[in-house]
Amino acid sequence: MPVHPVSSFSATVATLRRAGCVFAEDEASLLHEAAASPDELSLLVEHRVAGLPLEHVLGWAEFCGRRLTVDSGVFVPRRRTEFLVAQAAALAPRRAVVVDLCCGSGALGVALATALDRVELHACDVEPAAVRCARRNVGDLGQVYEGDLFDPLPAALRGCVDVLLANVPYVPTADVELLPAEARVHEPRVALDGGGDGLDVMRRVAAEAPGWLAPGGSLLVEASERQRDAAVEVLGRAGLTPRVVVCEELYATVVIGTAGRVV
Repeated sequence: MPVHPVSSFSATVATLRRAGCVFAEDEASLLHEAAASPDELSLLVEHRVAGLPLEHVLGWAEFCGRRLTVDSGVFVPRRRTEFLVAQAAALAPRRAVVVDLCCGSGALGVALATALDRVELHACDVEPAAVRCARRNVGDLGQVYEGDLFDPLPAALRGCVDVLLANVPYVPTADVELLPAEARVHEPRVALDGGGDGLDVMRRVAAEAPGWLAPGGSLLVEASERQRDAAVEVLGRAGLTPRVVVCEELYATVVIGTAGRVV
């Protein structure tokens, strides 16, 4: 770990505080750890003060206890989404076929695959930058495809998916401009904008999900608290049995839709 003078650390904290960084000391520690020289530190601090998300400055995000590569312009996985992964892990069979739609950096699929015994992992995203990033994170854990939702997935997966992770965009279009600049300016809009009521992409996923899920398989999506009832209706109309789980600590709302079993 590079060593910088205490005064330099103090100066970094002060600079970050002036820029409005709430956790200035924590961020300063991470930036000092990442910098190989004072010049590099100055550049990293400059990027952060300019509003670049800390994860893009560092080149990684911590998710479910792992550091995952997050390139500039790629959606940053949120800590609240760790709750969705935990729910998926509790549902997954021992040998699970997992699909991570709208995978971004691949964080959800990687976290679930490493939490389970044996996983056949498939991930996809429509954004080329996200696909490149996810391929580095997924590595030999699975396959990553580029394309819109289910389009690039192998047809052989139809009726075989045990866990379908779909961290779809769910911010209503009118609310995107109200997001913090870190998200609004530096993350792809396609990863944020969920249409008029925020559920357009969720509807598309839910409509096709029954054809891909194995009997008893589950689709897991994240929504805001105010969208939970509408999201339940979306999954129910698609023929899935919906339920809601909430983590107040993480402000996380996950809607789970389960496919019927063959009798």
